[in-house]
Amino acid sequence: MKNKTPLALSIPLPEWSGAFISGDTYRSAESRMQLAITLSRMNIESGTGGPFGAAVFDMDTHALISVGMNLVVSAHCSMAHAEMVAISSAQQKLGSFDLGSGTARYELVTSCEPCAMCFGAIPWSGIRQLVCGASDADARAVGFDEGPKMTDWKAALEARGISVRTDLCRQEAAAILQRYAHDNGAIYNGRQGQI
Repeated sequence: MKNKTPLALSIPLPEWSGAFISGDTYRSAESRMQLAITLSRMNIESGTGGPFGAAVFDMDTHALISVGMNLVVSAHCSMAHAEMVAISSAQQKLGSFDLGSGTARYELVTSCEPCAMCFGAIPWSGIRQLVCGASDADARAVGFDEGPKMTDWKAALEARGISVRTDLCRQEAAAILQRYAHDNGAIYNGRQGQI
C-alpha cells in the first residue's frame, strides 16, 4: 500500500485583501455595504475573480471579522462564492463552524443577494443578519445563474431568526455587475445554464 498524502482544500484570499484589517469598525450599514461593494470592484480590477464581495461583522461592535470575494475561477472551485469565502474565513478565524453559538452575533453583508447555494449556507453558518446590495434579478440580468432559490427566501430566513435587509446601495452594487459584463468578464455557470 502506497503512502498517499491526503488532499487539502485551500482557497487563499488575494494578496490585495490584506489591506482590509480585521477588527476595523464600520458603524453604519451603508459603510459596511460600501466595503462589500469595494471588495467586488477590487476583485474585478485586480483580475482575481468575479464581481461579488462580502464581509462578516460583529453585530454589536460592527467590527470587521472577515472578508470574502468571488474566487470561483481562480480557485477552480464552484463553491468559492464571496459569501461562502467570508463565512468560511470567519469560522476559521473564530474557531467555530457555528457563528451562532456563544453570545456574539454576526452579520453577513454581501454586494448581491445570495444564490441558491449561499442561501442554503446562511442558516447553517449561524449568521443572524443578512444585508444585500444588488438583487437576484440584477445578477441574472448580466447572465449569472443564481439557481433554484425559493420565491419567498427572505421569509424563510426570517422564520429561522435571521433578519434580512435588501437593496442597500443597490444601484451602485448592480453597476459593478454591469461593468463586469460590459468588460466581457467570465460568466461562470455550471454547464453554462444547460439542464
